[in-house]
Amino acid sequence: MRIILRGGRVMDPSRNLDGERDVLVEDGLLVDLAAPGQADSWAAEAQIIEVKGLLITPGLIDMHVHLREPGEEYKETIATGAAAAAAGGFTAVAAMPNTKPVNDNRSVTEFIFNQAKLAGQARVWPIAAMTKGSLGEELCEYGELAEAGAVAVSDDGRPVPSAQMMRRVLEYSKAFGLLAIAHAEELSLSAGGLMNEGRTSTRLGLAGIPAAGEEIAVFRDVRLAELTGTPLHLAHISTAGAVEIIRRAKAAGVPVTAETAPHYFTLTEEAVVGYRTEAKVNPPLRSRRDLEAVRAGLADGTIDVIATDHAPHSELEKRVEFDQAACGITGLETALPLTLNLVHQGVLTLAQAVTALSLNPAKILGLTGGALKKGCPADLTVIDLQRQWLVKGTEFKSLGRFTPFEGRTMIGRAVLTMVQGRIVHNLLP
Repeated sequence: MRIILRGGRVMDPSRNLDGERDVLVEDGLLVDLAAPGQADSWAAEAQIIEVKGLLITPGLIDMHVHLREPGEEYKETIATGAAAAAAGGFTAVAAMPNTKPVNDNRSVTEFIFNQAKLAGQARVWPIAAMTKGSLGEELCEYGELAEAGAVAVSDDGRPVPSAQMMRRVLEYSKAFGLLAIAHAEELSLSAGGLMNEGRTSTRLGLAGIPAAGEEIAVFRDVRLAELTGTPLHLAHISTAGAVEIIRRAKAAGVPVTAETAPHYFTLTEEAVVGYRTEAKVNPPLRSRRDLEAVRAGLADGTIDVIATDHAPHSELEKRVEFDQAACGITGLETALPLTLNLVHQGVLTLAQAVTALSLNPAKILGLTGGALKKGCPADLTVIDLQRQWLVKGTEFKSLGRFTPFEGRTMIGRAVLTMVQGRIVHNLLP
């Protein structure tokens, strides 16, 4: 089948492309990016989709989501999570291993692949556990996991407490070509904490989590990456100190990359005031100083990736007292406009935003995608940069309906998402 996306503004940061093109797709592959009018010979045999005034980018990739299946399907399934991803403009997501059972073996990895294939929405790439059961005590069988298709290892949600064990993780992940993704948290400092430690936590009477708990763990893992010469990716960076440690490590040539999530460059700890459980997340929302540092880190390339840390929960976990509520924000369907808000504010260029949402995640995980290359799978996102819409959790594709952005007017939305030439999300007339 032939499809022409006609008249759109095509942006591909991998080759500094930004201009009007017709996008030609056939049998699931990107055939050409033609100058306006040059695809006329195709028109008689193709489905034509008019996208004049819209932005076409390589498919967005979210390298940090929690899809809850197997084990907690009442919170999210692979099918609902993949549908939410498509609705948010993501053609691929990487699923963290903290399922029940933990994805620490071939059978769970293969199950995730099979469920994603049945769903037929966004691609789902499994991330396997670093240690068995994510308990930090014994390495998983990395060779088996790599053969099954895992793209990385992480104990996300749980840091690896022992520096010696983390060293072994880095050594073995390098040997098997698996990216190590670290959850940076010093548990002896964060234990019992409910929100960022500071004046607001004192005013609310809530136990605090100091920024130092993240920064100490980031410093440890960066030094271990330097010691082993192993690429290390740091998840959900939230503090000014962590950003500075990563900046210095990169300047010194340490093979480290990092991500942050939209809530860390959009919200501060004040979002928790009123004991709002929809704003309870780990790492916690931080201070205004931290938020500005995260934005600066994105602007200067210290932070490479914007990932959602999509963590859906049900009413059972969220409509409870603050100290009992689960940590997590539903993020797949709001990440794009929140990122575009940085563009509107002049923090990032549009090309930087697309790079952080598409090109860099693909490069860091070693995935095909993130660029518009002839002959490659047609994974595309079409964005209306000016479209205004109101956030209503009840309208999410995700089963996670709790969001701190409920009722907020967003500007910018994915209006069409294509995965290997299949339209999996479409808001166009």
